[in-house]
Amino acid sequence: MFDSLQDGLKGAFKSLRGKGKMTESNMRDGLKMVEQSLLDADVSIDVVKSFMASVTEKALGEKVLLALDPSEQVVGIVNEQLIELLGPVDEQLTFHKDVNIIMMCGLQGSGKTTTCGKLAKLLQQQKIEPLLVAADLQRPAAIDQLHVIGDSLGVPVYSEKGEQDPVKVCRNAVAKAKAENRKVVILDTAGRLAIDEELMEQLKTIDRDVQPDQVMLVVDGMTGQDAVRSAGAFHEALELNGVIMTKLDGDARGGALLSVKHVTGVPIRFIGTGEHLDNLEVFRPEGMASRILGMGDMLALVDEANKLVDEQEQIRMQEALEKGQFTLNDFRSHMQKMAKPGLMQKMMGLMPGMPSMGDISKMMNQADTANQMKRMVGVIDSMTPAERVDPSVIDVRRKQRIAQGAGVEVKTISELLKNFGMMKNVMTGMAGMGATEKMQEMQKLQAGAMNPNGMPKMKKSTGKRLTPKELKKRKKEREKQLKEMRKKKRSGGS
Repeated sequence: MFDSLQDGLKGAFKSLRGKGKMTESNMRDGLKMVEQSLLDADVSIDVVKSFMASVTEKALGEKVLLALDPSEQVVGIVNEQLIELLGPVDEQLTFHKDVNIIMMCGLQGSGKTTTCGKLAKLLQQQKIEPLLVAADLQRPAAIDQLHVIGDSLGVPVYSEKGEQDPVKVCRNAVAKAKAENRKVVILDTAGRLAIDEELMEQLKTIDRDVQPDQVMLVVDGMTGQDAVRSAGAFHEALELNGVIMTKLDGDARGGALLSVKHVTGVPIRFIGTGEHLDNLEVFRPEGMASRILGMGDMLALVDEANKLVDEQEQIRMQEALEKGQFTLNDFRSHMQKMAKPGLMQKMMGLMPGMPSMGDISKMMNQADTANQMKRMVGVIDSMTPAERVDPSVIDVRRKQRIAQGAGVEVKTISELLKNFGMMKNVMTGMAGMGATEKMQEMQKLQAGAMNPNGMPKMKKSTGKRLTPKELKKRKKEREKQLKEMRKKKRSGGS
């Protein structure tokens, strides 16, 4: 995501670090490179001017020019200004009524119908069962597409095939939601290839008659400033509550993302980072600013990790880790989940320091990564049940037998066992910490506090076994800490 923008900013900061003595002249040269990086990323000219005026004013101050490391001061200033440019954003959708209506709108090709399904899945993770409504009566396949998505999620879809009035469909759907005590209704409205008067009038009618609580615009992040113009036109007609920007997993340069809030006043609420229904993220300005600067995003990484295992599996795993138990069977399970196309690259991109390591996302071919994961699973399958539980029994002779059975070299077995050992240390170390200590470790990771071997420093597990009740309590504490950390970041705390 935003590779060219990241590279441009890194080049600008590198030029500042290379100066023996920082002067106003070479500081301006470095800031000029920052400005050019933003323009190359298709950021609106007005946004770039405003952004650079704020950065320049702070960067040319005496405090920065006389600092021991002015380049790091500039990185901090750019980070602060990016957060200010992108935020503030209310991260949580709040539902105060018995039935809460979310109206989704957007042009054809923006991914609106798929995003309706992604939002439904996100609500499911919050224990909310929504009702999807097929109110796009213009595109013939839209109703069928929404039904397919709903079936895959186990979410009901309301539709009236043959009906020509979308307002009537929406009204009837809301009545059905009330009768079934469904808290959230998601309306998938019609789109067009371009903004026209007929489309806007139809959306205005739905907005006036159905009175949605939230109006979300879905825009294609690949379209650059066209997405910003679309957001402005829709907001003028409908008074949007937020923007959902899709297709940010591709070659999006970042211009639309950095421009839409400043130009339209409408905040980005969610971002789509893939084609799968679980590839919708809550938008956090501080996390996105951190990603753009190549510093990763630990909170997003934690969210992605939590998606891999359900609640019962988390409790079972936590219980085992509290006893210092992490086996090759667990390692195998993790690799199988990580073999999902694109997931490894995404998670590595969220780790502090990883995006700057030679553009690792480009080096790692998705198919090769998935195949390597599958190969490692095959190696573990070639081991006996006893070896998977206690790999210390695997000697040289056993390595040769496993390698022969899996069709790999002996050194592959040694590398696998080494990686397993490092992961076990991390997993069991985290399990022995309280919620506050874990958050401190995450903050260290965010700041790049890694030991010489590249693995985070962890405390040893206490070995104390917790009851299921205590594990659930600890999970609630973790969630509370995450919320507090996000709140702190939004308010400007450290």
